Amino acid sequence: MDKIEELREKAKQRLKVADHILTMTYPLVKDTKLLMVVTENLFLALTNIMSALLYFERKFKRIPPFSDNFEAKFKVFNDNLVPKYKIDKKYLLLMRELKEIILEHKRSPVEFVRKDRFVICSEDYRMKTITVDLLKKYIKESKEFITRIDRILSRAELFFENARVS
Repeated sequence: MDKIEELREKAKQRLKVADHILTMTYPLVKDTKLLMVVTENLFLALTNIMSALLYFERKFKRIPPFSDNFEAKFKVFNDNLVPKYKIDKKYLLLMRELKEIILEHKRSPVEFVRKDRFVICSEDYRMKTITVDLLKKYIKESKEFITRIDRILSRAELFFENARVS
């Protein structure tokens, strides 16, 4: 299995894990800290599928080389592939939002649970609240994005398979 296929599978697997935790595990155990696990898995799913498309495009030298870190990949993806494939900017905002939640959680001096909400407080007491409904929305958008990129990659692979046969 090549790197592109591996990244596609990892993205789908992370999405499945996030969805399973939110819809099956969380309702059973009611541990609100699981909401952060869902957030992290969604972010990894999105970055993996983004990387799959980037490596595919790089394989054919249609985009410039990029560093193997989120910011570099995100910039190349935004600058080159979003316009090319007409990808909705809401998915970029989703990736940024998930990344910001994870970073705020790591930097956070205080976090607490209030009812069914996980609340992250920053140094200056700005609060970010994560809820089940918010994560359901994020999962729905993540599924759309992963499906979109997966279709792009499948069509391209099919095209190159047919080109080799001819």
